[in-house]
Amino acid sequence: MEERVRDFLAESVDVAVIGAGHAGCEASLASARLGMKTIVLTMSLDSIAMMPCNPNIGGTAKGHLVREIDALGGEMALNIDKTMIQCKMLNRSKGPAVHSLRAQADKRKYHTEMKKVMEDQENLKIMQSEVTGLKVMDDGSFNIYTKLGAYYNAKAVIITTGTYLKGRIYIGELNYSSGPDGLAPANELSESLMNLGIQLRKFKTGTPARIHSDSINYEKMEIQSGDEEVIPFSFMTDKIDINQVPCYITYTTEETHNIIKENLNRSPLYEGVIKSIGPRYCPSIEDKVVKFSDKERHQLFVEPEGLDTKEMYIQGMSSSLPYEVQIPMYRSMIGLENAQIMRPAYAIEYDCIDPTQLKLSLELISIKNLFFAGQVNGSSGYEEAAAQGLIAGINAVMSLKNREPLVLDRSEAYIGVLIDDLVTKGTNEPYRMMTSRAEYRLLLRQDNADERLTEKGYEAGLVTEERYKRFKNKKQQIENEIERLKNIKITPKTEVNEILENIGSVPLKMPSSLYELLKRVELNYDNTFSLDEGRPLLKKEIKDYVETVIKYEGYISKQINQVEQFKKLENKRIPKDIDYGKVGSLRLEARQKLDKIRPDSIGQASRISGVSPSDINVLLIYLMTYNNN
Repeated sequence: MEERVRDFLAESVDVAVIGAGHAGCEASLASARLGMKTIVLTMSLDSIAMMPCNPNIGGTAKGHLVREIDALGGEMALNIDKTMIQCKMLNRSKGPAVHSLRAQADKRKYHTEMKKVMEDQENLKIMQSEVTGLKVMDDGSFNIYTKLGAYYNAKAVIITTGTYLKGRIYIGELNYSSGPDGLAPANELSESLMNLGIQLRKFKTGTPARIHSDSINYEKMEIQSGDEEVIPFSFMTDKIDINQVPCYITYTTEETHNIIKENLNRSPLYEGVIKSIGPRYCPSIEDKVVKFSDKERHQLFVEPEGLDTKEMYIQGMSSSLPYEVQIPMYRSMIGLENAQIMRPAYAIEYDCIDPTQLKLSLELISIKNLFFAGQVNGSSGYEEAAAQGLIAGINAVMSLKNREPLVLDRSEAYIGVLIDDLVTKGTNEPYRMMTSRAEYRLLLRQDNADERLTEKGYEAGLVTEERYKRFKNKKQQIENEIERLKNIKITPKTEVNEILENIGSVPLKMPSSLYELLKRVELNYDNTFSLDEGRPLLKKEIKDYVETVIKYEGYISKQINQVEQFKKLENKRIPKDIDYGKVGSLRLEARQKLDKIRPDSIGQASRISGVSPSDINVLLIYLMTYNNN
């Protein structure tokens, strides 16, 4: 039996962050950079910015989040720029709204570099200790108790515990208490949160095996190289010059599927041992084989985990089957016939909260200055976690300074879509960001994240003067170039039409501005160079941006009009002290949902599941009377 250490006050701080994963790093850095005395408490210093699953940052929609984090003054983009070993722009064949940057990371270096940034950050202390309890004091502050017996008093707390809360690993019939990647779990904090009236539930996720590089036959696989030109994630990174390492594609086989089918009764998920819900968009290989039984094979990506390790990550092959089944299963795949497993695949079950208990600021509705961010809110992914951590960190400081919180709406950022979905709609499975979730995605492109959010980051105090000046300069260059192109008149001269015909374009019959001419599909900024003798030297990112604005002008204008309609409902604020019990004619379900979620606006209320258009009309009529009184 453990002997309880006597509690003693170790330190008083402004903000305490519990957990140092991707959410905790952004939250603690934001708080410290905004002048708050901050401490981050972590299960292990080795878990800071750890990548227990995919060793990459970005991807479809996730790349948008990273750019937005960067525009607001966060750290993730800068860190991946320092530690990437391969980079690709996804969806190039599609429109600019879904272009998404994705980088393979050296996971150990990613951790090391982020840890170094945090260690060097003024106002920030890092402490390795398990948090066992949280208590709200009479003055509204919090006591955070640790296993070491030390407790910390904080004016605001941000909980970013990831998958550590009562984490449990499953490998076939074997299951045991553990955090991700063999680290210790946090088994005591859950009870303390429930005692505060916070509703918890269980989700699960999983990860594939890691295979020794020397045991893989790459000649049987398809090589996947990075882009020739490496595009940085961060606005502040001028250039990235690295020797990119290759990734590979391989496939499951009929033998693989037979092994899985024969051993489904040994999978804790199919045996019923795991009852929690896993991520729909990142299913286990067992799920793929069962749910997509018509497919003869499944595509897998073989990715290096770093430059100084021989561990290879088999993306698309997460499993909770027994270790002795995993060995023949992995060896049945193309190029993995002699695979040496260094770390087995596993599923992990953990406690998280129902995010509808939060405000859009990520503050708990029921307890002032208590914030939650990351996977503990029911999301999945490093990028989703980091985005929430940044917003929670900013808003913890805003709350302590009695300033309005930073709340991004769905028309302003993918971060706004992410948080609004979680808080307003809730989630019954680990939530993953996708471009299809954003109604205004043509306005929320990767290339204009700075234009959308740098001002907000500057107003909050996170964007530095240097960055702000660079942003203003870039914005001015874009505006100048668009205006210049509008003023350049191209006339239907013989030499002009010859140039157009050589490009494969229709000859001019009437004069046109170069701006209008560039709307033609076959014309672009580079192949019209000979029509524009006075063209200034501009960076590629500026040229690409200008071209996108020109070619999609009609679609962009249409979405701007849609946003204006959306804003009308978002701007109809609902009083914080409204008593929904007094709103006559509201259906019972709507009244209960509205009272639980406490929406800030009519727009948010209209997105709550169970609140109908007729309920919104009733609420609008009531608010007219309420405001008149």
